[in-house]
This record gives sequence, structure tokens and C-alpha cells, in this order.
Amino acid sequence: MATTVGNETDIKSLVKDLIYLEHDAIAAYESTIDKLGETRLSAQVSEFRNDHLQHMDVLREMAAELGIEAPAQGDAKQYLTTGKIALADLMGDKQILQAMKTNEDDTVTAYERASQHPDAVPKSKSFFEKALADERRHREWMSSTAASL
Repeated sequence: MATTVGNETDIKSLVKDLIYLEHDAIAAYESTIDKLGETRLSAQVSEFRNDHLQHMDVLREMAAELGIEAPAQGDAKQYLTTGKIALADLMGDKQILQAMKTNEDDTVTAYERASQHPDAVPKSKSFFEKALADERRHREWMSSTAASL
């Protein structure tokens, strides 16, 4: 399912939706770590989860600066992101990573849009661009690693 995150008309809504997205991503990463059969794969995915935790910290700071309440958990999309992982688990590590790659497609799209948002000030734009680079790196690893399994 394609994300709509990044299409918000104001920065407050954008930050709030990015926090939801990060909650969903973290849940999917935790599910993936639990389900992967190879320790080396789980270790790398755990490092990527740490990137998402760092993104969450920055987004919470942004929310506080904007005077909005940061969501404490993901939204209904979390069931989609983690559900894909649960289904893929029936077929093995390659399919789990392919499912995670589709989740990363959404985070890449969201941060691409966020980095171009008209309300993004230089500080937030810089963070969005860093997060985008992280997401592209995650997606590339998921894709190339799944292809090699």
C-alpha cells in the first residue's frame, strides 16, 4: 500500500504522520528481528532499527518545538507492516526481507516528500534528507540481500 505521508499541507501534520510511520517501521523491524533465521541478518536489521529509533527521537523533539503532542504508538498501518512480515515468515528469510523492502519503499517516499515540504526549515530539511539517506540505504540492503539468498 502506497503511503500518503509527506503530502500534508502543514509541517505539524507532517511531523505527526512521520512519527506514526516511524512507530510502524520500528514494530516491523522488531518483528523481522524475531523472525529472521540467520543471526547475521538479524544483527544488520537491528542496526537499521536503531536508525529508526534515532529518527523517532528527532521527530519527538520537532513535535515539542512545534507545540504538538507526539503520538505514543503507531496507527492501523502497523498491522499492515507487521502483517506482511508474519506472512513472509511462512516462506523464509528471503521473503521477510522482500516484505521489509516494500515497507522501506513507503519510508523512502515519505522522506523524499518531507525533504521537499514547503514548510520545512533548514534544520528540519537537513534531518529529512539524512533520514532519507538512511531509508535508501536500508531499502538497498533489503533488496540486494534478499536477491542473494
